[in-house]
Amino acid sequence: MNSKKEAVNLIEKKLAGKTFLSYKEIAAITGYHPKYLLQLKKEVIDGTISLRHGNCFKKPHNAITEDERNYIINLYKRSHVSVKKFCEFYGKRSYSCIYNVLRDAGVMRH
Repeated sequence: MNSKKEAVNLIEKKLAGKTFLSYKEIAAITGYHPKYLLQLKKEVIDGTISLRHGNCFKKPHNAITEDERNYIINLYKRSHVSVKKFCEFYGKRSYSCIYNVLRDAGVMRH
């Protein structure tokens, strides 16, 4: 069971009077700090509790855009060099990034 979900369940039971565990005991069970449990308690009371991280399903800020992906593919198609030389020429992305873009597009030369 997710420890945050377990902590929220124990806090809800404590608020409902179904358990007599202290926040220190809940902290020992779940591994969270007692101050964080008080913050979770406030979120449970306010109804703003979220069990999912805020950045979940967001694209990383350094992810390659579709425009840059297409630019790399078109530029590589016009060149007559190896992937390693192309990466040195391009210089904005790592070898593995460019390699994966070209491999996924199926345009790599051996």
